Amino acid sequence: MSLAGLKYFLTKPGGWFFFLSSRGLLNRMDDEAYIKRVFKYSLGYELDLEHPKTYNEKLNWLKLHDRRPLYTRIVDKYEVKGYVAEKIGEQYVVPVIAGPWDSADEIDFDALPERFVLKCTHDSGGVVICRDKAAFDREAAKAKLARALGRNFYWSNREWPYKDVKPRVFAERYLEDESGGLRDYKVMCFNGVPRLIQVHNGRFSHHTQDYYDTDWNRLPFEQGIPMSAQPDDRPDFLDELLSLSALLSASFPHVRVDFFHADGQLYVGELTLYDSSGFERFEPPSYDRMLGDLIDLGKV
Repeated sequence: MSLAGLKYFLTKPGGWFFFLSSRGLLNRMDDEAYIKRVFKYSLGYELDLEHPKTYNEKLNWLKLHDRRPLYTRIVDKYEVKGYVAEKIGEQYVVPVIAGPWDSADEIDFDALPERFVLKCTHDSGGVVICRDKAAFDREAAKAKLARALGRNFYWSNREWPYKDVKPRVFAERYLEDESGGLRDYKVMCFNGVPRLIQVHNGRFSHHTQDYYDTDWNRLPFEQGIPMSAQPDDRPDFLDELLSLSALLSASFPHVRVDFFHADGQLYVGELTLYDSSGFERFEPPSYDRMLGDLIDLGKV
C-alpha cells in the first residue's frame, strides 16, 4: 500500500481497524461484532440491534437476520438479469454482449464493439467503461479487473449475499442518455411499495444525488453526496419507473431498484439490498429515522 493510501486510512475514525480489515486481518471477527465496530466509526453512535429505529440500524439488522438464498442471486450482477427478465421482461435488461469470463485474461477485446462496459459479477465498483476503443488502455482495464476478481466483497462490510457469488467478468452494451451521460434513477422500495427515488447525475465528474418523493417533489436532505444546484424535471417515464419497481420489490422488506433510461427505454442496472451498506450519514440526521420508519422488520 502506498504512503498516501496508509494516510487515508489513518485519518479516518477507526483508521487502524479499517486498515487491518483491508488486509484481511479481521476476517475471523464474527459479523455482528464487526458490523458494530464499523457502524460506530462510520456514524458516530452505537448500533442498537435489539431495538433498531434508524434506516442504517435496520439495514444492518437485515444483514444479520434476513438471509434468504435468493439474495445471493440478486446481488450477482450477471445472474440478476435472469431474475429481472422473469419478473418484468427481457426488454428491461441491459444486454450482455460477451462473457462471462473467469479471468480478465480471457477477454477478447478485438471482438468487442467500439463502446462497451465491463462489469464484475461479485462486487461494487468493479466496472470499466470504454467510450473510445482507440484510446482504451486494455492493460490498465485488465489490471483493475484482476484486482477486483481477487477480492471477496463480503469481507469489507459483511453484506453476506456476496460471500458465495462466483467472481466473473462480462461485457454489457454501452448506454447513454440525451445528456451525453447516464443518470441513475434508484427507486427505494419498502415491502413492494416505491417510496423514494434517488437521482444521480455526473457520477464520473461532478457527482450529485437528489431524493424525490413519488410525486417528484425534491426532499431537503443529503446522504454522503451533495444535492444538485437545480432539481431535475419530472421524467415522462415516472409512472413506468414506479410500476416496474413495485413488481421487482414485491418479495423484499426493502430493496433499491436501480434504473437507467436510454434510447427511450428503461433498463434495470441492479438490485441493491443495503444502500451505502447502512454506513452513510444523513444530513439532517432526522431523515435517518424517517427512512427507518419505512422498514417493517416485523414482516421479515
